[in-house]
Amino acid sequence: MVGVGEKAPAFTLLDKDGKEVSLSDFLGKKVVLYFYPKDNTPGCTRQACAFAGAYDSFRSLNAAVIGISRDSVASHAKFAAKYDLPFVLLSDPELSAIEAYGVWQEKKMCGKVSMGVVRTTFVIDENGVIEAVMPKVKPDTNPAEVLEYLGA
Repeated sequence: MVGVGEKAPAFTLLDKDGKEVSLSDFLGKKVVLYFYPKDNTPGCTRQACAFAGAYDSFRSLNAAVIGISRDSVASHAKFAAKYDLPFVLLSDPELSAIEAYGVWQEKKMCGKVSMGVVRTTFVIDENGVIEAVMPKVKPDTNPAEVLEYLGA
């Protein structure tokens, strides 16, 4: 997993509307980059809705919120519409950003071992450097923890 003080790995992925979005598009503002396992699952929905509920606070701090999962562009479009998500959701079916950030890891669930996205949040500074890493975050409290970190 990439760490504090490292240059954030660059990426260009498609958003829910099929438009290319690059990390470099956000230079000059903080980026809250969160990786999550799957659209429309209980934990991921709670986390997304919590980020949506705090979205104005992030905007007032000049911080962009970006969620990334393996889900398709179409899945993200439905997920964002269903829950009125105002922030960027990016589709990474090839695992390019997911692997670059080191969040594709072995997971254990009900005694079964498989590979998957470990719910992780990164705060990237205005110059594209990672300033905080929050591994294995709790969906409900993650946005509040990030806001607290940002001094809100």
